Amino acid sequence: MLKKPQTLIALTLIAIALILYAANSQFNPDSSQPVIIQQTVQDTIQDTVKPTAKTVAADLATPVDSDATQTSFIKVSDKRPTKAPKDIRINSLDELMALFNSLNYNTQSWQQGNREVPRLTFESVSERWQKTSNQIPVQQKKMVFFRLLAPLILVANENILLERRLIETAPLDDVVLQRIALKYKITQDAETLLTEAQRQTLLQEVDIMPPSLVLAQAAEESGWATSRFTVEGNAFFGQWDFSGKGMIPKQQRKELGNYGLARFDTPQASVEGYMLNLNTNNAYKKLRKLRASLRAVNKPITGLELAGTLDKYSERGQAYIDGIREMIRYNKLDQVDEAYLSDAAPLHLIPRPD
Repeated sequence: MLKKPQTLIALTLIAIALILYAANSQFNPDSSQPVIIQQTVQDTIQDTVKPTAKTVAADLATPVDSDATQTSFIKVSDKRPTKAPKDIRINSLDELMALFNSLNYNTQSWQQGNREVPRLTFESVSERWQKTSNQIPVQQKKMVFFRLLAPLILVANENILLERRLIETAPLDDVVLQRIALKYKITQDAETLLTEAQRQTLLQEVDIMPPSLVLAQAAEESGWATSRFTVEGNAFFGQWDFSGKGMIPKQQRKELGNYGLARFDTPQASVEGYMLNLNTNNAYKKLRKLRASLRAVNKPITGLELAGTLDKYSERGQAYIDGIREMIRYNKLDQVDEAYLSDAAPLHLIPRPD
């Protein structure tokens, strides 16, 4: 739709064109002339109306010293890839490091302020990592862990932001909106029409998780991806499963019933399952309320802030919160809250067989 000044300009041009045509037709009546004039006016209107610029990955970088909500927590790139990931076979840790370097995804680039993260996925954690991680420097172990998990977290957040976009704009009887409401336990079935009040509740539930918090909890709960549950079932966050299909701990607490650790098909599914848990479980209402209040006043949503609401994530309570916050501070994970995904084609890493 044209804005008022643009409309006035366009109408003026049309009037002038008609006057010229009327004058010209007295001397040279030609049936083709009106078509030429009409096309000229249309071209002028198209030149006046500038197309809306599309968001690209670089636009997601948060301005330096910004005290507002992170740009990558609000927008997604319109140029994000849609094709399936390309398989890349990795036969050694050295080859993985070389890949990181080729993607400009290394310590030097990070220290220079680059927060662009490539789209990397992998199928599972191998038993070989359990051995290798104990034989390499601690800093290198952490670096590999963080660099492989960060892309999964950013993809999960990107999908959540796309859900938010639909929630904000879709009609209340939209089928996809109804499915999202069911997924986040706002309704009991996918046939129920939402109310405007439920739409607002859904927006509070469907929101991102700061990467710093996710990385810290994944490192804590999975032992840097070396735990039996991580290797056997891609369990990075210690989520319980009472369905009888979970992985049974060696020391099971009988008072809690028939429980196990939830297993996932891929690390990506584990990250998404963890986020859905925090976004739907009644135990984490405080997290969602704090996050919504920060977003409402356009303040940064950080792992250090939200960690303070996780007193029910572990029996350790405040000690667990303190540990997660120390993990974030010591490893400077707050910097990852400014990260954003690359528009380059995704890569799927395939390790050599054990």
